[in-house]
Amino acid sequence: MTNLTVHLPGLTLKNPIMPASGCFGFGREYGAFYDLSQLGAVIMKAATQEARFGNPTPRVAETTAGMLNAIGLQNPGVEQIIASEVPNLASYDIPVIANIAGSSLEEYVTVAKAFNKTTAIQALELNISCPNVKAGGIQFGTDPELAAMVTKAVKKVSNHPVYVKLSPNVSDIVAMAKAVEQAGADGLSMINTLTGMTIDLGNKQPLLANQTGGLSGPAIKPIAIRMIYEVKQHVSIPIIGMGGIGNAKDVLEFLLAGASAVAIGTANFQNPYICAEIIDALPDILTTYGFTKVTDAIGKGHGA
Repeated sequence: MTNLTVHLPGLTLKNPIMPASGCFGFGREYGAFYDLSQLGAVIMKAATQEARFGNPTPRVAETTAGMLNAIGLQNPGVEQIIASEVPNLASYDIPVIANIAGSSLEEYVTVAKAFNKTTAIQALELNISCPNVKAGGIQFGTDPELAAMVTKAVKKVSNHPVYVKLSPNVSDIVAMAKAVEQAGADGLSMINTLTGMTIDLGNKQPLLANQTGGLSGPAIKPIAIRMIYEVKQHVSIPIIGMGGIGNAKDVLEFLLAGASAVAIGTANFQNPYICAEIIDALPDILTTYGFTKVTDAIGKGHGA
């Protein structure tokens, strides 16, 4: 039998599959389709200090090989999430990862400290890479010094392991990864979306009210694979890989590039069962390519 178990800082995953933050809400809708306890973990939608209503509509557009979105971190605020959403996810037999965001370093610290109140959270994903907000987010995610500063500040106050979510919208992803590792990050998650735009031919204006949005889906998979492969050669902390994963073969490709686990994003919108289906298919794919356990595949694309 193929062993799918993966051990990461603060997390023991029964399999390496989890839904990506922002593509699964807080799990309530998907919990109506299948038992979420099948998942390796779940990454919640981003939490900010206060409730956010997000960007004006339209804020989602389909593209040839993916999706553009400019949701703008809509969420009910960290205290409401802890009170109403975390208990629901804690009812499943899965680790829960809280994605935290902010407009300032102080907000990141406040949100991280708030999650210390609950024992139902096993780790934080530090979102410094959202391209769809006007303050914070990507500002921290495109400057190594700022990324290190916010990582260090969150690590100082948090009781949980901190995984830093990196943006692909930089010229040197390795420099970003090394900066947050040196600042104390326990792991990385990568990649977030790429900034894109589409034009409405009818009114000849950008279709999204925000003008630009984050491109996700199959179109960005080769970029994610390349960046994970490069970063794996320069850091020793684990990577949760994401970016256009749609089947078990994609998962194996991410593992070979250096990811220790993966998150499924846009594919959830096309098929709400996709995470469960990939978990079911993964043992056969691993066996087909000569692996008896997931951990044997991690980084094997580097020839080790």
